[in-house]
Amino acid sequence: MELRPAHARGANLAQVAARVGADALHLMGPGSARPDGAEPSSVALSGATVDSREVRPGDLFGAFPGFKVHGATFGAQVAAAGAAAVLTDAAGAELLAADAVALPVLVVADPRAAMGEAAALIYGDPSRDLVFVGVTGTNGKTTTSYFIESALRRLHDRTGIMGTVELRIGSEAIESPRTTVEAPVLHGLLARMRDEGVTAAVTEVSSHAAALDRIAGVEFAVAVFTNLQWDHLDFHKTMDGYLDAKARLFEPGRARRAVINVDDEWGRKLAGRVQIPCERVSTRPDAPHLADWSVTWADIGLDGVGSRFIFTDPEGAEHHAESPLPGLVNVSNSMVAIVAAHAAGVPLDDAIAGVAGGHEVPGRMERVIERSDVDPLAIVDYAHTPDALTLALEGVRPITPGRLILIFGSDGDRDQGKRPVMGEIAAQLADIIVLTDENPRSEEPAAIRAAIREGIQKVRPDLHDVHEVEPRVEAVAYGLRLGRPGDTVIVTGKGHEPTQEIAGVFHRYNDRDAYLAAHARIVAEREGGQE
Repeated sequence: MELRPAHARGANLAQVAARVGADALHLMGPGSARPDGAEPSSVALSGATVDSREVRPGDLFGAFPGFKVHGATFGAQVAAAGAAAVLTDAAGAELLAADAVALPVLVVADPRAAMGEAAALIYGDPSRDLVFVGVTGTNGKTTTSYFIESALRRLHDRTGIMGTVELRIGSEAIESPRTTVEAPVLHGLLARMRDEGVTAAVTEVSSHAAALDRIAGVEFAVAVFTNLQWDHLDFHKTMDGYLDAKARLFEPGRARRAVINVDDEWGRKLAGRVQIPCERVSTRPDAPHLADWSVTWADIGLDGVGSRFIFTDPEGAEHHAESPLPGLVNVSNSMVAIVAAHAAGVPLDDAIAGVAGGHEVPGRMERVIERSDVDPLAIVDYAHTPDALTLALEGVRPITPGRLILIFGSDGDRDQGKRPVMGEIAAQLADIIVLTDENPRSEEPAAIRAAIREGIQKVRPDLHDVHEVEPRVEAVAYGLRLGRPGDTVIVTGKGHEPTQEIAGVFHRYNDRDAYLAAHARIVAEREGGQE
């Protein structure tokens, strides 16, 4: 799928410099002046990128300090590819000068933020032309985004969505490289959406994206907060730092309106500090009565298909609503989505109907194999934090007449402190545990499993009904074979993800596919045994 518009509105270098507040235009090498003698400031820019491999003629290339190398080290490569100019910091300018890169260079103190503003200008500020909704939070971003988009379709003929699962314009979609794409890609996608008749779109906004200015230059019609739970503390260090990153989405000039779930303390803190119009949502009976919209009754869906709930609006009127997914967590996601869609201009009745009619979200309480007289129910869920794992297991327990079998692990190179905590939760809430690998990345998989096992042993010192199986594809098959007709088998942590990262290598892998392959073998064995 093309990630840019066919024809960008474009801008010249002087206009970009004014937008980003660049102090000076530096000329690098004898070829940096225009061949026709024109001023370098009049250089036309027709695109933007921060990926040296994606440079096209006429692009502005953003060169940032990276975790390993500075983007300016690719200066000669992007010049050869046709880049028209570079936006970087002082250190990047020095690198470009040392390599005699023959391009005009804009130098700014904060190139990440400036690149977002520059891309917005080059692509004609597309976020301002769409009803654009941004969703942030630890858990529920993807589900809530899909629910909002479903509600927006009640009012808009053509919509778009960007997030953890996919990048989609109308019916055209590709796998997403990350939760929130880099700013130039975001603005380019929005511009292409605008050109193709999209009038409303939704994006997930990760805390990393906010902290690294991937939403710079964007103006959201509505910014949405779902919750804040223990995650990413390897990056943000503290929960307050984590909230600070999320709060950037709600700054004046970044979003026009806010919808905030105040079920947890962090939502209440955020609601107390935002300076834009804010609607507060409460979805749990034990939440403080500080909300404009409140769920007063819920049936979490004992049939496992969906949930029903009743809520009151700011005027106190009562409304009946449904979620297409089971569990209290999806009552919360649905309630927030209804309010967000309504804040984005969708009539309330349409918002309620749109969320109720939302389609299944890949990897979110996804029922892969239905319960039968020979098979257990098999579910895939993305739960990868302590709170999400708790909600997932508590959510499926009421629809499990037999045993609850959990297949799970934890990520490598990420917050190590949550591993034993998740082990304790698993031991408390699941009947049978199949401990395996998630995305070990550069860590030794056995060491990750050992940390989880420590938590399990706090609850089950003898490790009864705990099985350690790797690789993950075999763990899924093992867990499914343990299942009986009344049992529920749930594999958590990866959800929709199409790959597994081991020792820096990405292997094609998906939990749903692993279930289906294992089930096909089990069925074949049954049929073979009957012959």
